[in-house]
Formats: sequence, C-alpha cells, structure tokens
Amino acid sequence: MRVTGVRAYEAGEGCPASVFLLLGEKKEKNSFLLYVTFLHNRIASVGLNEDQKEFQKVAFDFAAREMAPNMAEWDQKELFPVDAMRKAAQLGFGGVYVRTDVGGSGLSRLDTSVIFEALATGCTSTTAYISIHNMCVWMIDTFGNEEQRHRFCPPLCTMEKFASYCLTEPGSGSDAASLLTSAKRQGDHYILNGSKAFISGGGESDIYVVMCRTGGPGPKGISCVVVEKGTPGLSFGKKEKKYLQFKLADMATRLVASRLIIRNAAVALQEEREDAVALCSMAKLFATDECFAICNQALQMHGGYGYLKDYAVQQYVRDSRVHQILEGSVCGCRTEHSPGSQEALHCHRGQQRSDEDADLSKPV
Repeated sequence: MRVTGVRAYEAGEGCPASVFLLLGEKKEKNSFLLYVTFLHNRIASVGLNEDQKEFQKVAFDFAAREMAPNMAEWDQKELFPVDAMRKAAQLGFGGVYVRTDVGGSGLSRLDTSVIFEALATGCTSTTAYISIHNMCVWMIDTFGNEEQRHRFCPPLCTMEKFASYCLTEPGSGSDAASLLTSAKRQGDHYILNGSKAFISGGGESDIYVVMCRTGGPGPKGISCVVVEKGTPGLSFGKKEKKYLQFKLADMATRLVASRLIIRNAAVALQEEREDAVALCSMAKLFATDECFAICNQALQMHGGYGYLKDYAVQQYVRDSRVHQILEGSVCGCRTEHSPGSQEALHCHRGQQRSDEDADLSKPV
C-alpha cells in the first residue's frame, strides 16, 4: 500500500522533536522510522510524572542529536566518545543519583532508569558505560568519607574525569565472592595484586573502583579501593572483543530456559493436568526453536570450520533442525496453544500415530 501526501505530526509528551512524516518522497523510509520512534516515545512516557517526562524528553533529544548519528562510527573505530559524554554531563547525566553538594543531580533511581532508557535509543553501548560511570560516582558518594567525596565526585559528575568499575577477573565473573585480587595495607596505603578483565572504559578512564580482598574468603572479605590512573604498577592489556562472551551468555540462557519449560511440561503431563497438552506444545515450540538457534549460532562462531564433518557442530545443527519437524512441526504447535482446544488434542495424538507408523530406517 502506498500513501501520498504530506502530514505533520507535532511532538507530544516524550517525543524528542517535531516529527514530520513525509510520504510519497525519497525520504519516506527514514520519515516512517521517525514516526515509529515518535509513537514509541509517547508510549514510553506513560505513567511518568511531569518532571520525569521532562528528563526523558531531554535525554531523547540528546540521544537523537548527539549519539545516534555517531553510533556506527564509534563502534567501527572503537572510539571512546569523550566529547559526547561530557556534553551529556552538562545536562546532569554524569552523576544522576549522586548528591547535589558534590555536583550530582540528586535524582531517584526511577528517574535514572527513565534517562538511561532514553539515552540508549541513541547508542546502547555508550549509555551502558555512562551507567557504569554513574554507579562508580554513587559508590564514592555513598561509601566514601567527606574528603573522598569532595575530591573525586565533582570532576566525575562533570565527566572531566571518567570512572570504571573493576569486579570481573579472568577466573571469576558473576561469582564475585571468589575474586582473588588482594589489597594489603602498608602504612598509609594499600598494595594491590591481581588482574581484572572486561572492564568498560579500561585504559580510558581516570578512576578505577576496584573490588579486592582485604579479609578472608567469601563476600565479607571484599573491600573497595579507588585507584587513579597513573598509579605505579597499574597497567592495561589490549581491548577485548566482548561480543563473543555476550553471545555465549545468551546461548546459555536460552538453553536453561528451554530446560525449565520442558521440565514444567513433563510435570504437568505426569500429573495429567488439563493444561498438559498446551504446555507440551509450548515446550516443543520453544525448546526446538531455541536449541536450533543455539546450534546455528555455534556454527556461525566456528566460521568455515563449522561446515566440516571434522567438527560436530554441523551435526548438531542438522539434528536440532529436524526436531522442529519430528513429533509435530512447530507450526502445528502454535495451533495447539489455544486453551481448551479439543482439536489440538486430536491433532497431537494423530501426529504421534503417524510418526510411529513411519519408516524410521529412512533418512529424514
């Protein structure tokens, strides 16, 4: 369908600017995307008070003007966008929930979530770093003494200086209680020994909030030490490509979710519950789709080697794909989701009989 003409949609609450939908011209596609963004922003402001709507609008405007046009270049050239982030700090985004006496904005965590969600529409990775920076400033503001608060927080709130949070180690990630980096006091200072990994802003930041062990094993033996860039003994390795690690985490999450939904369906079937058929169909649909996606992503990560029979991943892809068809296709499973559908029950059982009658000696 093609619509011609020009219509103007004035900016509403939560919309970053006046949006003009120009249909029937060369800019039709981009204009349509702007209109979709306009609608999204209006929905995103539902339930917010007037102050929060204003915070959101400022963040949306900044994201559209300063971040979105540069996002691809920042990513491709692996740039740390200092100038853009300092402009964000001028709007109060360098210490959003930090107390005002040290330069913070003094806003709530809900206000902060609204701001960061809006900023993420411009560049998600840059917004992620800004959120980490904010957390570091908040930690110093909350747990530091007055001298530390007034020394470190003001230049961090203006983003004259940048901060990084250092928790993950080569041998410990989410299991923070197992970290090994140690800090031993010698006179009026601490000597730190250890390594950190996957630090956002590593090598670029000026302040490093380092989680380290000052006591015994477990979480109670962990303290936090602020380390400034240029401290003797502080060094940085090459920049890591985090994409691969995140993909593995996503794949593991999909696998666990598939396992849980299958087990839930199995319990329902064992107990002969009325919703057993629907839950089994949902489990078949979800688990086969997700597990194929996992195997397919694994093959992609192997590159050309993934297609060679020397590597088992190509077989996992083929085997997981066929299970989207065996014992009822995933398309049929979607039909079976209708609550109380007797046809679903008959179809499910009929599919089982036809599969049992099939010649399983023939390749699928």
